[in-house]
Parts: sequence; structure tokens; C-alpha cells
Amino acid sequence: MSLYRTYRPQTFADVVGQDHIVTTLEHAAAQGKIAHAYLFAGARGTGKTSVARILAKTILTTAIEDETLKRHIIQGVEDGSIVDLIEIDAASNRRIDDIRDLIERIQFAPVVTHAKVYIIDEVHMLTHEAFNALLKTLEEPPPYAYFILATTELHKIPSTIQSRCQRYTFRHIREEDIIRRLQHIADQERITVDRAALRAIAHHAQGGMRDGIALLDQLRSLEKIGLEEVRERMGASGEEEAETILKALEDQDRTGIITAVRHAEDAGIPLDGVARGLLGGLRERLHAAIEAKQSTTTIILMLDSMLEAIKNIRIAPLPGLVLESALLSLCEQVLPEKLDSTAQQEKETTKKDTAKTELTPKDAETSRRTTQKERKESEKTTTQEKGSPAAATIEAPELTMAAILRLWPSIVDQATPAAVKMSLKNGRVMAIGDLTVTVSFSSRFHRDRVAQKEASFRIEDVLRGIFKRPLRLLCLVEEDREPVMVDAKAVDLAEAVTEIF
Repeated sequence: MSLYRTYRPQTFADVVGQDHIVTTLEHAAAQGKIAHAYLFAGARGTGKTSVARILAKTILTTAIEDETLKRHIIQGVEDGSIVDLIEIDAASNRRIDDIRDLIERIQFAPVVTHAKVYIIDEVHMLTHEAFNALLKTLEEPPPYAYFILATTELHKIPSTIQSRCQRYTFRHIREEDIIRRLQHIADQERITVDRAALRAIAHHAQGGMRDGIALLDQLRSLEKIGLEEVRERMGASGEEEAETILKALEDQDRTGIITAVRHAEDAGIPLDGVARGLLGGLRERLHAAIEAKQSTTTIILMLDSMLEAIKNIRIAPLPGLVLESALLSLCEQVLPEKLDSTAQQEKETTKKDTAKTELTPKDAETSRRTTQKERKESEKTTTQEKGSPAAATIEAPELTMAAILRLWPSIVDQATPAAVKMSLKNGRVMAIGDLTVTVSFSSRFHRDRVAQKEASFRIEDVLRGIFKRPLRLLCLVEEDREPVMVDAKAVDLAEAVTEIF
């Protein structure tokens, strides 16, 4: 017999990691306040069916004083031989005819005990018609009938069904609780296993006790279970690759990123698992930045990019290419070190401002006179510039491909918000017209973000400030060369200015 069936919880005291549910059910049973319908929801392997059977034992043995009969009922529940406990797998009995048959049998009184308990597993698999057929019985069941519904997908259960049940949510079991249970089983079965190996098994279980015990069962044939044996047979979790990739991102090491992704592919590690590991690492950095009151702009951009990538990885013909593309795009963004230097500059500026306010009266008077003199000279220079249009024309750079390529990094840095800046970095200047700058992008996603009305206008304002003339931004995708103009009014304005000049 498998370890999971051997060590399946048989009493409420055996249940691990669900104290909030066990305590409530024990109090309800002690006070005789057991409901006629329960809904257990949670991830796989967290104890839903086990708790349902334990609750069924409690219901079927209530008010039975004969110890021999009570033991017989408990044994019947454990081996599935008692007729007053009916377990149904909704995945294979999901039609309305199956539920109608169940409802007809409910009308017959219990045979051995005073109650009948129906456990419907994977109840979310029932059809809409089957739920409707079950609804009336849940609302007005016979006094001896009890229902325990179990599901891994609560959102698929109609609200009308949920409202007629007492709902309990099973949590993921903590790794420490899984390790403690696995150690107990290993001691009972005389399995030699390292603590590090147990931790790796618990981590692979992802909060499911059943999965953890099943993994231990798979490895127990080995003479000794160590960390390397677990990794060889279960594969890596992707956390090591995630840490390597995050370090490469901070160092802008594109080769390191490609190498890490290829290593994960060669090792058979699911790339969506690597992406989830990256999300976990970024989340920790986000929380640390918030606690340290640092800028979180870059981290949020990286999170958005990875969330988009993880959706595409699952449907892409080449998942590795999707992950590589997302990570290489992130290399172009502002890094945390740069953010830290910016914060330091702001801090130093604040110190200087504070020092100015602490000047002596004599120094303050000198500073005031100097400031007035500088202001007068500045006003004089401004007046001269206004009166000399030729001077302004000379200061404006010539609109050529060489000039705009030279100034393009500065244009990108002035783009706002940060998401638009990230997309604009992925663009490439293709052509220059009289009043037109054509930029191509490798994907529609980046093109559409830059081509949005507000984003395009801000970039055009930056171009106007540099080249001292109204310029129009045209966006296209490299693969189809399809230009996108945001607003016809901008085009009309540019044409009108052209006619004036």
C-alpha cells in the first residue's frame, strides 16, 4: 500500500496545517450543530477529502453508544464498505441523470446508522443542469441526509450552491509542517533521508501534503535519500536559475541571461517555473525597496514585463524565445543602481539647500545681491535672445539622420512615463522627413504603447524643444511597415505650420 494511504489522517488530531477548520468542526460536533451541507475548497493534497471522511465518521457515529457498532461504522468508513456513506466523483458522474439518480436514492432511509452522508469530490465538474437539479435538495434535504462537497476550483461553483453550504477554505500547508510529517513517516518506515532532502521534497510539493508523501514514497527504494538524489529524480525547481538571471539583469549581462535560459531548457526545468521564480525574487526586492523607502519604478516595470511573459510562455511554440526576449528587453531599463545614484544626488541637493538656509546674515546679504545681479543678467540675455530670432535659429540643430541618431538617447531619456520610455528604447529611427520622424519597432506591443495619443504628444514636445520646429512622430512595426499616427489634429497642425514658414 502507498505511503499516502497508509498515513492518511483518520482523526481530526491527525490533520496537519488546517487547524482553523478542524477546530471549528470539532466544536460544531461537540455542540450538536453540524450543518447539512459543507463546501470544502482548496488546492490539491491539502486534506479536503480526508477531512470530509473524518467528518462523515463523526456524523455517522453521533448518538451511538454501542462501542462495537461504532467501531464497525468507523471501519466501514475507512475501507469504504458502509452503505450509508456514498462517495461520488463528479468528474465521471457529472450529468444531470447521475444527480437525479442520487436524489432518488436519498429518499431511502439509512440502513446501518441514523444518517446518510454524500461526499461529492471535484464538484465543480458538474454540468449547469446537474447543479440546478442538486440545488433544491441542498436547500431542503431530508433530516438524515448530509452533503460534503469538495473542489479545487471554487470560482466554478454557482453562487446559489455556495450560499446553501458552510464554506471552508483549505490553505496551502507550510513547508515546515510538511517536513515534520515526512520526518515522522520516514522514522516509522525506517527510511534514511537527509533534512535537506526533506526540505527539497517539501518545496516540490508546493503546499500539498499528499504530493510530498508521494514523492517520499517514490524515493524510499534508495538506500539513502540525499539532496542530490532528490534533484536528479525530481529536477531542479528553477530557483537557482531565477537568482542567476536576476543577477545578470542587474549587471546587464545579456550573455549570462541567454546561458541561464538555455541551462534551464537543457535541464528540463519548466520555463514558466523559472518565470514564477523571477516573479518571487522581484516581489521580495519590491517589498525591500518599499521598506527602505526607495524608488520602485524599475521593479514594477520588470514585474509587468514578466507577468506578460509568463502568459505567453504557455502558448508559445518556443517558450525559451519568449523568456529571452522579455529579459533582454529588461536589460535596457534603468537599473536599481542608477536609481540609487539618483536618490543620492537628490539627497546631496537637499543638503546644499539646507546649507544655504544656514548662512550668516552677512553671507545671506551677499548671496541676495549676487542672486539679484545674476537675475538681471539672465533677464538681459533673455531679452537679447527674444530680439534676435537668428540666434535661436542658429542654436537649433539641423534635422538630419546623423543629428537625430546622435540626440536619440537624450530624447528617449526625456520620454515619460517610464513604460513609454521602455517601449521607445525598443524603437529604431528609420527615416527623417521635412517635419516627420519615422520610428520602427520589433513588436506591435511597443509600437502601440508609443503611438498612444498622450505618449506621442509628449515625445513630439521633446523633439520640438530640441529641433525648434514642430515634428510629427510616425510609428510602424518592422515586419509589416504599417505606420501608425495617433491624431489627425497633430498632422493638420504640422501642415499649417509648414505653410506659415
